[in-house]
Parts: sequence; C-alpha cells; structure tokens
Amino acid sequence: MSASSKRRRATSPSSSVSGGGDLDDASSTPGSGRKRRRISNVPPVDTIAVCHELFNAVRDHKDDHGRQLSEVFQRVPKRRNQPDYYETVSQPIDMTKIQYKLKSEDYNDVEQLTADFQLMFNNAKSFYKNDTAEYQAACKLWGLYLQTRNEFVQPGDGDEDDEDGDDMMDNPGMSTEDETSTVNLKELFEQLLEALVSHADPSGRHVSELFQKLPSKMHYPDYYAIIKEPIDLRTIAQRIQIGYYKSVNAMAKDIDLMAKNAKTYNEPGSQVFKDANTIKKVFIQRKTELEHAEPTKSSLRIRSGQGDQLSGVSVALHYGSEDEDDPVLSGSVCYDEGESEAESQSSSMEMSNPIFQLYEAVRGARNNQGQVFSEPFQHLPSRREYPDYYQQIKLPIALQQIRAKMKNCEYESVEQMDADLTLMFENAKRYNMPNSSIYKRAFRLQQILQAKKRELVRRDDEDGDSILSSDTGSIKKKSHKKNVKKNRMKDLYDAVTESREAGTNRRLCDLFMFKPSKKDYPDYYKVILEPMDLKTIEHNVRSERYATEDAYMDDMRLMFRNARHYNEEGSQVYNDADVLEKILKDKRKELGPFPEEDVGSPKLKLRKIGVSPKKSKYLTPLQQRLNELYDAVRNFTDRRGRRLSTIFLRLPSRAELPDYYATIKRPIDMERLRSHMAAGRYQDVETLFEDFALMFNNACIYNEPESLIYRDALVLHRVLLETRKQQEGGEDSGPPNVGHLVRELIRNLFVSVLGHQDEEGRCYSDSLAEIPAVDPAAPEKPPQNFDVIRMNVDRGHYRRLDIFQEHMFEVLEKARRLHRTDSEIFEDAVELQQFFIKIRDELCKNGEILQSTSLNYTSKHLHSDVEQEKREKIPIEIEEDKLKTEEEEQENKEGEKAEDLPGESCQSESESERVYTQDCSFENITYHVGDFVYVEPSEPNLKPHIVCIERLWEDEAGGKWLYGCWFYRPSETFHLATRKFLEKEVFKSDYYNKVSISKVLGKCVVLFVKDYFKMQPEGYRAEDVFICESRYAGRNKSFKKIKIWAVPVSSVKLVSREVPLPVVRVASMFAKPDYDKLTISYAGSGGFIDKEREDAPTEMSGADPGCQHYEQLHYNNMWFRVGDCVYIQSHGLSKPRVARIEKLWVQNGTTFFFGPIFIHPEETEHEPTKMFYKREVFLSHLEETLPVSCVTGKCMVSSFKDYLSCRSTEVSEEDVLLCESRYIDTEKQMKKFKGLKRFSYSSKVVEDEIFYFRKLMVPQKEASPFLDKKINELEVKLADVEDEDMEDIDDDDEAPQTPSMPQVQTPLASDTDTVPYTPQSTPKVKGLSKKEGAKRKINMSGYILFSSEMRAVIKARHPDFSFGELSRLVGTEWRNLEATKKAEYEERAAKIVDQQERDRPPQKQASPRAGMMGAYGPPYMPMQGPHEGLLSVATMLPHPAGGPLLPHHHLQQGMPGYPGMPHQGMMGAGMNGMAGSPTQGSFMQQPGMFSPGPHAPPPYPGQGPPSHLQPTTPMFVAPPPKTQRVLHSEAYLKYIEGLNSESTTVSKWDQTLKAQRRDTYMTKEQESRLPAHWLKSKGAHTTMADALWRLRDLMLRDSLNICQGYNL
Repeated sequence: MSASSKRRRATSPSSSVSGGGDLDDASSTPGSGRKRRRISNVPPVDTIAVCHELFNAVRDHKDDHGRQLSEVFQRVPKRRNQPDYYETVSQPIDMTKIQYKLKSEDYNDVEQLTADFQLMFNNAKSFYKNDTAEYQAACKLWGLYLQTRNEFVQPGDGDEDDEDGDDMMDNPGMSTEDETSTVNLKELFEQLLEALVSHADPSGRHVSELFQKLPSKMHYPDYYAIIKEPIDLRTIAQRIQIGYYKSVNAMAKDIDLMAKNAKTYNEPGSQVFKDANTIKKVFIQRKTELEHAEPTKSSLRIRSGQGDQLSGVSVALHYGSEDEDDPVLSGSVCYDEGESEAESQSSSMEMSNPIFQLYEAVRGARNNQGQVFSEPFQHLPSRREYPDYYQQIKLPIALQQIRAKMKNCEYESVEQMDADLTLMFENAKRYNMPNSSIYKRAFRLQQILQAKKRELVRRDDEDGDSILSSDTGSIKKKSHKKNVKKNRMKDLYDAVTESREAGTNRRLCDLFMFKPSKKDYPDYYKVILEPMDLKTIEHNVRSERYATEDAYMDDMRLMFRNARHYNEEGSQVYNDADVLEKILKDKRKELGPFPEEDVGSPKLKLRKIGVSPKKSKYLTPLQQRLNELYDAVRNFTDRRGRRLSTIFLRLPSRAELPDYYATIKRPIDMERLRSHMAAGRYQDVETLFEDFALMFNNACIYNEPESLIYRDALVLHRVLLETRKQQEGGEDSGPPNVGHLVRELIRNLFVSVLGHQDEEGRCYSDSLAEIPAVDPAAPEKPPQNFDVIRMNVDRGHYRRLDIFQEHMFEVLEKARRLHRTDSEIFEDAVELQQFFIKIRDELCKNGEILQSTSLNYTSKHLHSDVEQEKREKIPIEIEEDKLKTEEEEQENKEGEKAEDLPGESCQSESESERVYTQDCSFENITYHVGDFVYVEPSEPNLKPHIVCIERLWEDEAGGKWLYGCWFYRPSETFHLATRKFLEKEVFKSDYYNKVSISKVLGKCVVLFVKDYFKMQPEGYRAEDVFICESRYAGRNKSFKKIKIWAVPVSSVKLVSREVPLPVVRVASMFAKPDYDKLTISYAGSGGFIDKEREDAPTEMSGADPGCQHYEQLHYNNMWFRVGDCVYIQSHGLSKPRVARIEKLWVQNGTTFFFGPIFIHPEETEHEPTKMFYKREVFLSHLEETLPVSCVTGKCMVSSFKDYLSCRSTEVSEEDVLLCESRYIDTEKQMKKFKGLKRFSYSSKVVEDEIFYFRKLMVPQKEASPFLDKKINELEVKLADVEDEDMEDIDDDDEAPQTPSMPQVQTPLASDTDTVPYTPQSTPKVKGLSKKEGAKRKINMSGYILFSSEMRAVIKARHPDFSFGELSRLVGTEWRNLEATKKAEYEERAAKIVDQQERDRPPQKQASPRAGMMGAYGPPYMPMQGPHEGLLSVATMLPHPAGGPLLPHHHLQQGMPGYPGMPHQGMMGAGMNGMAGSPTQGSFMQQPGMFSPGPHAPPPYPGQGPPSHLQPTTPMFVAPPPKTQRVLHSEAYLKYIEGLNSESTTVSKWDQTLKAQRRDTYMTKEQESRLPAHWLKSKGAHTTMADALWRLRDLMLRDSLNICQGYNL
C-alpha cells in the first residue's frame, strides 16, 4: 500500500483545526514523535479527526432540493419564543454546541459524540410530531450518522485479522479453479485490476494513483514500523502475471490488506483514507458485475482484448521507475483542475517569467507519491462554516486570489509574489495547530518557496541581463542602490530582533513582534491611534514599501513611541523600548550614511519606486476622508487665485539648503504624504493630520516670521483645521455628562432597593414605611425616611454615592434599632441593606465604574454589625419576654379565680364529656375542620369576623359549637398610617375562642400568599376569598411574616387561575392626605447635598511658630484640601491662572497656600502652528505663596491618562483641565513630565469620588490662540508685497494630483523684481489698492527691503531657479546676516516709509480721453483656448494707473479665432487701469515689430469653441479683416455694463499676466494649430511656440512702456 501524507479533509479548509497529521516531506525525521504511529500502546485512529468527519457528514448532508437538513438543528429554539420546548426537553443541545465541543477537543472518543447526536435527534423526535419536517430530518440524519460512523470506525479499528474478507467475497460459483479455466481466471483478475487502475473521481483524478507503489523506506521509515504486511498495486499486478492467485478471494484479501494498511497509517478523513474505501467499493462492484455476466463469444473477445491491454498495465506497474521515489522539491508545473488547454498554453508561455516560476514552484510542488502539497491552499475556507477564521485572519488570501492577481498583471516584482505567498502560509500557521497536517504543509511549502527564490536570485546574479525582467517590461531589474538600501534595513531589523538582555538572555523584541490582542487589551487601540509592530515592518521591507530609510526609521520610532505612551514609565516594555531604540540608533550610526542618498529629490525617488499600486475604482470611507483633507490643503488658493501649497510639495535638496536639515529634524513634504496615502500607511485621519501639522511647523521654524512662506503655512494650517472640523460634522467626542450618569446610577440603585420583593411578590420596603421620619432618639436630626430620600433623588440632589448610602443606611439602621430582632421590620431592614450592597457593587462594578469610599462597607461589615446588634438586644428582649409571660400567667390565675361554679362545671364537662367531630351540619350546611367561616360581629357596625375552624363538637343540650383562630382585617389592627396592604389581606391573630355555630353567617376561604395569586377555590365567590401572609400579635401590636402555613387541612378544592392575579397594594384607611406635603418639607428645596466635613489640622515638620497647617480647611464658604487646584486672580490675562495647593496653613488669622502655578498656551512662546488640547495648561517654574483670598474658584488638573479615562463627580467639565507637559521658560520648550505630586490623606479628609468612562474619550487638538492673530498681522504687513510684480514665480506642478485650476505659491516678493525695463533702481513701494485713489498703510520692514535688493543678485547667480527656490535662498541669506546689518536695513526701511508718506501726492482717477482708442490700432478678436489645466500662471505686477478697459462684448460675434490658445481664467491679458486699451485682453501692435499685412492667411475656418468651454480671453489676436473704429462713449458704456458689485474688472486680468512658457504643456496637435504664419521663421528659438511666447513678452513690455512713457 502506498503511504502518503495525511491529506486535508475534503470538507476542511486551510483553516481547519485538525488534529495531528503526517506530512510527507524530506524534513520528517524518524522518531520525532510528531507523527501518529500505530504501535502497541497507541491507537491507530485519530479520534478528533473521526469526530470532525462525522460532524461534517451530518452538517453537509442535503435533501433532493439542495437544502441542508441540519439547518433546523443549528440552534435550539429560544426560550422566549418556544417555552414549551424546554418543558419537554430537559437537556437541549444543538449543532453549534457540538461544534464548540469539537473545537475545544472535549470528545475523548466517538461514543461521546454519538451520545450527543443521539440526544439532539431524540430531543427533536420527542418535541416535534411525526409528520413534521424536523422529525423526518432527525430520522434521516441519525441514519446517515450511523452509516458514516460504521464506515470510518469499523474498518480502521479491526485487528490484524482479515475480518472483512471471506464471507463478503465468497462465491460458490467462482471460488475454485475448477469452475473456470486458468486463462479465463487471469483475464478476470486483469479486468478487476483494470477497474481499479482506471477508476477516477468526478474531477478526473485516478484514485489508484497513490496505491501503485509503496512509499520510500528512506523517507517514510515509520510506515514499515507500523505496517507489518505492506502491499501495493504493482505487487498485485506481479502476482497476477505469475499466476499467484488461485481464486478471486485470494486477490480480494490482498486488496483488503492494501486498503487496511492505508487506513491504518493515514488519519480518518484524509484523501488516502477515502480513496482506500473507494477502491474496496469499486473492486466489490466490478466483481459482482463479472459474476453475473453471461460468457458469450463476443464477451470473450472483448475480454481477450482487455486482457492484452491489461497486460500492458500490469507490465507498466511491474516495471515502474524507481525515480519516482524522490520528492519534488522545486515543484513540477501542473495546472489546476478544470484549466482549459488555452490557459495551459498561455501559462507555459509565461514560464520564462520569474513571478510565474515562483508561483508554480509552490502550486505544483509534490511529494514522492505525486501528492500536491498546495491542495489545502487552493481556495479560502467557507465563511459560513469557519466564521472564526475571518475573525482571526485579517488578510485572508489563497492561491486562487494570487493567480487572479497574476493574470491581471498586478505583481510588479518577485518580492510582491513572495510577500503574498508568505502571507498565505503565515495565515495557515497562525490558525492551525503546530501538529496539524496543514501547518506542516505550510512549513514545507515555505521551504520550497525560499529555495526557489534563492535559485532565481542566483540566476539573476549570474546572467548579464536579469531574468527578473519580463517580456512585458512590468518588472524592473533591481539596482545596486536598491539592494544596498534593503540590506541596510535588514541589518537594522536584525540588530533589533537579535538583541538580548544581559544575564537572562531574554530577547528584548518579543513583546514588539506582534500587536497586542484586541480582546485582551481593548483600550490599547483607543489610546494608540497608529499601532505598529516588527512583523508589519518586516513585511513592508520585503514588499519594498519604504521609499527611503527615513520612512523605515519613522515606523521603528513610532513603534517604540507607542510602547512608551501606553505603558507606565519604569515598566519592562517601557525600558525595552528605550534600549532597543538606542541599539537601533547605534547600529545606524555604525552603518554610516546611506550612499548617494538625495533627500531633496523626492521626484526622483518616486520615479525609482516604480509603478504605483493599482488604484481601486472604489475608495473606502477612510481613503475618501484622507483625500478630502489632502485636496483641501493642496488646492487652496487665496483671494488672488494663488495656490499656497506649491512650496510645500517637495522638500529642498540637501545640497541647496544644508542648514535646513540641520535645523529641521523631521523633514516632510506633501509628496511623501501622498505616497504614504497610496501605500495605505494611514490607519486614521488623525495621523495624516499630524503629518500636515509637522510640515507646517517645520516651515514656521525655518522661515522668518515676516516671510510669505511663514504666512502661507499658517493659512494652510487653518484650512487643515477647518476641513477636519467639517469632516467631523459636529461629532461630540467629548466626555459624557458625569454628573448625570452618577445621578442616574443613584436613581437605579434606589429604585432597585425599594422594588426588591420576596418570593411571594411582597416588597420588603413596605414594612419599613412605618418607620418615623424623625428619630425619637435624636429629634434634633433632620427627618429621614424613604420618602424624603425619594424626593432628593427625584430632584437630583445627590452627586455623591457615599452621601446617598449614608441616608439609606440611616433609615435601615433606625428600623433595626426601633424594633425587636425577631420582628418582620428588623429582618426586612437587614435584607434591604444586604441587597443595597449587592446592587451597589454591581452598578459600580466594584470600583471599575465609580470609585467611592462607600464601597469600603461590604456585606461582611453588615453581618458583623447585625450580629453585634443582636448580641446587645437579644438579652434585653428575653428579659422583656419573661416579664410579659409572668404578667400573662398572673392575669390568667386571677381570671380563673373569678370564674363562677357553672363555669367550673362547664369546664369539667368540656374536658371530660365533650366529644369532638370532624364535621357538623347546621341548617343544611356542613362545616368541616379547616373551613373558614364568617361569624356574627360583636358590634353591629363591624364586618363579620373571619374564623378558621379547628374543633367541632355538640353539647348535651344539642348545641353545636366551634373553636378556632380569629383572622383580623387591616382595620382591626393597630398600625402606622403609612403602611400598605395587599388587596383583601387578612392577618392571622393570636386570639382563639369558641362560638356557637348558630352565629355562623356563611363560608369563606383564606389562602396563603404563595397560593393566592396562582390558585383559586372552586365554588366560591371572589369577594369571599382572602389572602394572608403575616400574623398579628395583639399584645405588642406587631406584624410578622408567616413562614409556615400552620392551619388544619381544608376540604376546599383549589384550581389554577386562568391568568395569575397582579400584586396590588393599597394604602391604609388611616393614611393622611397631607403626608406628601410633609415629606416635601422634609426634603427641602436646596441644591446639592454636600458631605459633612471638618477641618483637618496636621503637623508639619519645620513649620514656623504660629502657623497651623491643615489637610482640609473651610474658608469663605469653600472647602480646600491639599492637592486641590484653584483659579487665582490674574490681572491682564484673558484667562485666570491655575494654582495647586500643596501646603495650606493659617498664620495670624490669615489663610495662605503654597504651590506651583499652571499657565495657559497663550502665556507661552510657541509657533502658531502648534496645537493644544482643549483646556490644556502647562506646569510652569513658578511656585508662589498666596493668600486664599485671591482664589476665585476651584478646578481640577488631570494627567493625560486620567483625562481620557475618568472624572471627579463634583467638578463640572468646564473646570477640568489637562496637563501633561512642563513649560521651560529658559528653553521656550514644553517637555512631558512624570506627573504631579500625590497626597495621602487622613480619615478626616473627604476624598473625591471618581467616575470611570466605559470607553476612553479621544481628545482633539485645537489651533494655537496665536494662529488667527498672526495671520491677520501678516495679512496687513504683506498686503502690498503680494501686489508687486513677481514675474519669476514657478509653479512646478508635479504633485501626485493635478488640480483643476493650477495656482502658484509666491512666498515672497520685492519691488525690485520687476521687468528689466523698469527705470527705477531703488525699491518701489506702492500704496494704492486696485481701486483708484484708495490709500493704504505702507508696510516696509528690513527683511522686505533686503529681499528686494538680494533677489536680483541671487537670480543673476541662479537664473534657472524657481521663485520658491529664490525665496528660500533669500531667507537663508537673511538668517546668516549680521545683527548690525539687519539693524541698518530696518532703519532704511523706516526712512523709506516716512519719505513716501510725505511725498505721496493725492491720486486722482484718470479720465478717459476722446480719440484714445484709435491711437493704438483696432481691436483684435479673441482666440479659443485649450482645455482648462493646460497652462499654469505666473505673477506679473499690475500697473496702478490707468483708465477704463473695454469689455470683450463689443467685438463682432461669429468671427473664428485660433484654437489651442488659453481660455478665459487661465491667460487673461491687459492691466487694470491701462488707459486706452482697445479691449480687455487685447495687445497693441507695435510699429516695425510685426505686421501681417493684407496678404496674411485668414483664420482657420470652422474652428468654433467647444460647447463645454467658456469664452476665452485672448493671448494672441488675429488681425481684423477690416479697419474698425469704436467711439469712446460706446466703449465706455460697454465697459460699465461688464462690471458688477463683486469685481472691479471684467475678467481675471491678473491671472492672464501670470502665464509662462515653462508652466504650459501643449500636444503636437495643439502646437500645429498655433498662428505660426504670424512669424516668418522661429529665429533663434527652438520651436515656433517658443518664438510666439517671446513675441507675447515683447508685446507686453512695449505696452507697459507706452503706458509709462505717456503717463497713462
């Protein structure tokens, strides 16, 4: 028999937690103990595996309609829906419970599983009727179970004897060679063998494949230790050829032996186990067919032909090659079942692709028997059958998904394929047990994967052209630099993972390998917003997700920072994080700097990374929010249309600004943020927000506060905050209302205690209603009872649990003190107090929800107090009982003496001659002992008495008498007016007497409280039925609950009520109507009820004489305690400062305190981009002694951990402050500190009650209070600068996303940055706004003056630098400037401002002049523009003077223009105030420069603007077909019509002037449509487009020269 690995069961996915199984691989070693071997003391069958197979067989069985019969048994019916089910079934069980027991391996043998299935099916049969579907399903499944169990258990449990052989195979017609000739017998054997060899399952697999050869002794030595008689099909074929078998039974025995061997060595449920059963069935079926076949000539011919064919089969088996014993390690290429021939051919064509080779090495790997190792990994497990798999495995993947990704060309490198395969194997190893077959297969396949990968790498190194480059070009050869980077990361990773603790040899990284379990540490993922572990970092390294080494280090630092943030300082994890981070830094320092690392070229890095991950068509909600936040910052433009984010897209290179990287420790830009978004590194929005804030903070740290970059960083930071606020949509992430929750907890506790009932439904609190509100022992105390407490609870006066508990216990203890220990009230008070403690602990979760000193009083204390009280009161009560007994005896004696002689004779008669009977008839009514009767009342106004008959007799005169116990109605007892009674309640009294039956008025019934609500007497009216639950003692006028119903047995028959009666209690007839008003007056109408406190003096060593120190002190209607925080008077500050009381004393009648001072963020020096938590304060270096009179209120300062998790119940949320950092004034920095000093108090001090949140709150940070103020200051200061001409602004728009409206950032501009023809050589500062005549304050500073002079110098040195790069260099020069030089620039700037203020003439608006229009030629027609986004813009200074502009309305319509030109909004033209311009956006024709003349070619016909484009503003205009003149008045009116209230100009002229050549990209088609006929040649320019751009610049310059020359 062929040995094989214990294959995965067909119904078990790769996630199956199967038992141990053998994996046939070369790594298996004999005697390892991990294989299940059949030796003398080890059973050959894996019980757990058999139980799994039996369960799967029942669960997966379907009826003819495809419905699973086991669905009705998945869950037992709910008790609420089918209560009768649980009356019938005493032991409910379902498939879910059986599956749970299977997974926890509770079944020791198959019989236990059988018992559970039998119980489940018997339950169904006992509850459901015979004709129901459930009953029939139970019958079918039980039969299926028994059949399956026999198949699995019986064949595998047999001994070495061949018990399944002879009787089954015997056939008298074919059992001897006398019946058949030797030739025909051989043909018969070969037909049987052919049937076995050729039989295939539905998928086409030959079941005999693994049985053709015995396993290798070298690889499977244990097989021959377990199997004593090995045999295979090749041996059987050889025996057929040599004529070994003399009968069919002899061959059948070998077949049975082969099947038995397979089932003995392999686990039940494995594929080999099933194949063995299949082979037996096929053999028996074929043997039966041949036995009943009639031997005809044709059949003989057929058999003869088959015999020839089978001989070939036998020969093939006999001469099988021995090479097949070797396992396939590198993997043979075979295709999945059902794969088409075309797919096979296409796959074979990809064999040269290393990705495909790696995949096939794993998928096609086989053992020496031809088994495919990857069978369990082909498909993911069923989500319905294995839901827990998808709870444990977050990234499930199987070969099916990997193959689909490979066909879609989603794998760009071998590393990506390796990462997915490794993930698949790690998932299997994580879910399955280490001794399971699937776990071993995963381990083996990982070895094959690594071997194949090493082979591919080795071939890559040997070949000149890397084999990792495929024909499609999708996979790039790794560069040497990339390998160096990856190796460095691996070295750093190994340095961390291999570090061990000195002395213990403990691995320091063990706790950092995986993230904490969400089940064990749910709060970790609330505190840590971006978890990270070493496995994730290792996966990122393998999949090449780190673009730079800095990104790798960021993740390492994040992991260590998380560990320190979550764990307490001094803990093992905290210390390990510090040690490992130091090891990491030292290792990086040892490796040295990364060779040729260009930090400043992220664009190059992005290109080298390769193809970005494939973008999904649908974005997750998190991705949408991240994109929304990113786009809001990136696309924000100011009121002039300038995009502020351009300067933040890419970092400066280290060569350009080396000091930047010396100043900024964590450089980051928007391209890196976008790459992190694409790689999925942001697990929440807050992480991206923090990176943005870091980027803006870096800009503020490096740049001058007066620079435009500084201002832009602040503005974008504000945009970031506003966008996040909009995303949150008003979500309240703040803490819950603690005061309301505490009051609700107290209310629930009060209601639970007052509603506590006994088994009969009696409320224990009813008996305590008689407790007086005023304590007789202390009448001076405030009245207190349950009604007073109820009023305080309803009004919300309790905000401390200990005060409420004190009041409740006061009432209960008063009840115990005023009543005897054997009274009902005493027992009820003890029960209520015990119940109070129980419910209190449940609601507070023993201090996990509410921490209070009231929890210190437990049931043990109560038991001790009650026992002490009983020890004190019981002796007194015994003495009182003795005195009462003596008094009663004395009264009885006196009564006996007073009795007359007839009485004595009557007594003698009653004792000696009275005859008692069990029943008695009177006036046709029979009375029995135990009956209740109405007796005529002693007074006419009273109701009839209720008497229970205990004796009946008849005297000598024939008179009939009864003797019994009187039952009192509530009106016949003495009780408090507050007591409540059950409806129709009576009380068993201690009064017994005789009465004549003639006074009986009728029958009634009194039922015990346990029977009254459920039962009713038969034949009685409802008004004659009463309830009794207590006895009444007439002597001491007290009530006591009856425990045993001791009355004579009654003849009344009780029947069940159709509907149980509700428990209704009614007030006493003595109840006072104004009692509620009295209660309200007791409760009062004040505010919160405060706990009583007292001054707590304490001794302080080294205290000054005359000083009395206190722990707790009352001053000015406020209680102060050491450790409290208070608001103090702070003059000149927007918010009062906070102080902490660390010492408190009284000296000479004045109260003082000493402690540190906390300051608010606005009192610190920080960058405006810094963010703070709401109500955050900082511990300052100030420690002051202040009088308590300066205190204005109390507050609470919490640490960060406490702020997230808890609150004091007596402090409002507005007064809860957060402090986690100390402000160091000398360094102007905030540093975290361990925490504030803690105090231990004496018993006199009242401590706070702390309420803990069920869910940690997530505080949001807010903007600095300086942000808006600083932005407003810079807006005013830089207003004029932004209006200047900045012609060299460069919008390098190569960010990951192209905006629809590209703008540029202009960090700084100066007046010297004008066009070259500007005659002024000194800075020119303008003071006019766009509106003529408006005056503005001139803002000139030394930095602006320096920038205006230095920019021209730097530009001459670096003519190719963009405006942003020039601004950076200007800022660097300014920082390096000496202090004296800076002071000189400041003085010069101040003089310039003063001089221009004095010399500024009053500006008057230029009036239009007639004839101005014709002086510069006719207007030109507008041109069509390209699609929006093709052209970027640059800044050009608008000219301040001028007159009105003509709108584009006045031009003739329908005249075609030239396509390909920028449209309106992208490239306008003309300057606001350029007097005499023929139309907005048109340009003047200069004499001698360019004249098309009459022979210019006409515009292209038919080139109208597309319907989706807006009307365009012209850049180049075509000459009109004929001269046109427009009257001045008409043009002026047209211009006025084009204006509106929102804009002072017709079009966006400022954007038009910003267009530059380097910002524009045009296709070849668009360039071919340019008006190239305007120029005769392109001259010295590279392209005709460059020549036209130069033409446009010359025209603009000449236009400005004309304006300035004529002072227009």
